[in-house]
Amino acid sequence: MPRKLQAGIRARPAPPEPVRPSALRLWLRRKRPMLRPAAKAGAVLALCGVAALGVAQLDPASRFSAAVEGATASLGERVSGLVVSAVRVEGARNTPAGQLRQALAVRVGDSVLGFSPDRARERLEAIPWIEEAEVQRHLSGLVLVRVKERQPFAIWQNNGRFAIVDREGRTVATDRLDAFGPLPLIVGAGAEKGAAPLYDLLGDAPDVKARTQALVRIGERRWNLRLHSGTDVLLPEGHEEAAIQRLAELQRQNQLLDRPMQVVDLRLPDRMVLRPIASPAAEPAATPAAARARGRNG
Repeated sequence: MPRKLQAGIRARPAPPEPVRPSALRLWLRRKRPMLRPAAKAGAVLALCGVAALGVAQLDPASRFSAAVEGATASLGERVSGLVVSAVRVEGARNTPAGQLRQALAVRVGDSVLGFSPDRARERLEAIPWIEEAEVQRHLSGLVLVRVKERQPFAIWQNNGRFAIVDREGRTVATDRLDAFGPLPLIVGAGAEKGAAPLYDLLGDAPDVKARTQALVRIGERRWNLRLHSGTDVLLPEGHEEAAIQRLAELQRQNQLLDRPMQVVDLRLPDRMVLRPIASPAAEPAATPAAARARGRNG
């Protein structure tokens, strides 16, 4: 080619090479259809968080909890099948059924998610009969309740009133006193809290226990045993075990508890004081003159 022609032709620049997108841009392009719903959900959650924070600042103890429970209940009502289909209670023998229903506060057909097992457990354990409670809710619709009841120990008499108490002295019932079988009788202020250890000591002295009608608390510091015969056995403060064993030995050797005694005082360690039942005074014999006078008058 002639040199002039070659000089007149300008060399065209080479086209730029295409820029390869980065790995992050490629990943975002592929995930774009999924990111849009996630962004919307995140926005909704953020709004809910702001609303919850506002409620918590107004009243964190009650309004926030009520808002969460209300939302949960609403969700449970909208989701098909999440309703209470059955309520089953296990372990309740003496607890009145009405108190159980009131404490559970749930019925068949209520929302499962709107039912709070923790609050129901707290209400159940406030019932005098119930020592422990476990409450479960299942998405199948079953509400399962397991309770451990306090055991009736004795009938407590104080100021003319009677109540059933357990071994720790908690009052569990004030009616139907004859519905729990034969129970020991304990009498006096403070008797309900300390009678169980004394009653256990009588278990090692069956002859004394069989003749004991009541455990009587005196001045909230010591005990008397009231026997079926009417005899009062005065026990020393803090030394009941030794006194009961001594009394059992006297019964085996001398049948002391079968004698007509008003008081058996064991409060002194080195002696025993007995007070027999006083016999009625004999009527004095009538003199002959008095007899003649009654004859004339009668």
